[in-house]
Amino acid sequence: MARKCVLTGKRRNVANKVSHSNRKSKKYQLPNIQAKRLWWAEGNRFVRIRVSTRALRTIDRKGLHVFANEQGVDLSKY
Repeated sequence: MARKCVLTGKRRNVANKVSHSNRKSKKYQLPNIQAKRLWWAEGNRFVRIRVSTRALRTIDRKGLHVFANEQGVDLSKY
């Protein structure tokens, strides 16, 4: 399964690792993805989704249903 946030679509970033002699090689910067079981009040059940920690903070502020609707995600699939 890909390391991708279900709600925001956040995924890995490709960057350069720079040595002391200024040689560059590719590296991945991975997002902080957590598998969470969140209560979905409108569906009256829990949903198990993989979300980034940034998305978890937004869910705390706005609520799961509102944030999922803004992002265009159907929570009934999870």
